[in-house]
This record gives sequence, C-alpha cells and structure tokens, in this order.
Amino acid sequence: MARTIEPDCRQCRREGCKLFLKGERCTSKKCAMERRPVIPGQHGNSKRRVTFSEYGTQLREKQKVKRMYGILENQFRMYYEKAKRMEGATGAVMLTLIERRLDNVVYRMGIAVSRKQARQMVNHGLITVNGRRVDIPSYQVKAGDVIAIKENKQDNVAFKELRGSKIVMPKWLEFDSNTLSGKIVALPSREDIDSDIKEQLIVEMYSR
Repeated sequence: MARTIEPDCRQCRREGCKLFLKGERCTSKKCAMERRPVIPGQHGNSKRRVTFSEYGTQLREKQKVKRMYGILENQFRMYYEKAKRMEGATGAVMLTLIERRLDNVVYRMGIAVSRKQARQMVNHGLITVNGRRVDIPSYQVKAGDVIAIKENKQDNVAFKELRGSKIVMPKWLEFDSNTLSGKIVALPSREDIDSDIKEQLIVEMYSR
C-alpha cells in the first residue's frame, strides 16, 4: 500500500500549521511548530518573506488537507471527482466525503490519538461496523452505523484507558466509553469540519 514516508513534524512545518499528525505531542511543548515554526530545508531560517503565486496558494491548501487526512493524490482526486457529480457545493461535499472515512471516524471518536494510528487499527481488523469487521480505512460510514472495537480486543491496555474517559467529539458522533462503541448520529456537514480549510482554493486548482 502506498504511503507518505516524510516525517510528520516536517509536514506540519511545510504547511505552516499544526496538522495534528502525532497525537498528544502536537499539543505539548515538544511540537515542532512550537520549537521551530519555519519551513524545512536550508532556506527555512531565511528572513526573506515567502510569497506564493495563485497556483502556489491553491497547491499548498490541497497539500495541507491531503496531509491532514493522510490521503495520496489519486484518492484525493477521486473524492473531488465524486463530489463534482453530487448535489451541493463541490468543495464542501468533498470534505464531508473525506470526513466519513472509517479511519477518520475512529480518530474523531477518540479511539485513536491520530489518524495514522486509526488507519493502522482498521488495517489490523480491530474495528467493526454494525458488528462486522471492516479493514478498509477508506470505508464510507453512513448515518446509523455502529462503530466498535472488536470484542476480543477490548481488554487491550490501550483500550482500557478509554473506559470512563470523557471524550469531546463532533455533534454528528456518539461514543460510549463503557461499551467502547459509538454511533454515526448524522452525516457531517461543512460546519462540523475544520474552518481553517479553504476548500474553494482546491476546487479552483482542479478546475484549471
């Protein structure tokens, strides 16, 4: 399976913002964006102001979203093409499709500390959807789906820590830390997704 091998912290520095790729480290003083908030490479400490062309600005926005969700180019383009055929604003629909990925839902529910860890859990068959094991990270969840940790894995030390913990999550999701299962209450809307994303720039780039 194709994957990004660039160091996580380097990706955040490249995009100039926290992408929360390393879980709790991103909220601590060890975060690279706190210690060294400059672009990586030999010109990172240059005092010269970095400016982007119109295309460069669009490209950086696309790269930011791809890295945030851990998606490669072909799959990201597929979400755009699919959104273009659906009703509604293409950019907003594209983001909701990405947000409905199973690995993202596992992360949003607090079962994993990062999307990368969530993807690994799904790949290893630790997650079930409506009682059936699903090992496809890109699986699209639907309203009413029940997401849970596989029963014979719930005694894992990492999962035990979830019991009794209070997890803050989007309003379109529910999670019971006692049963280690959650539910898709409704499909996500644009308002439920990071407001710092400028999806119109991505649409403009792909529309060229």
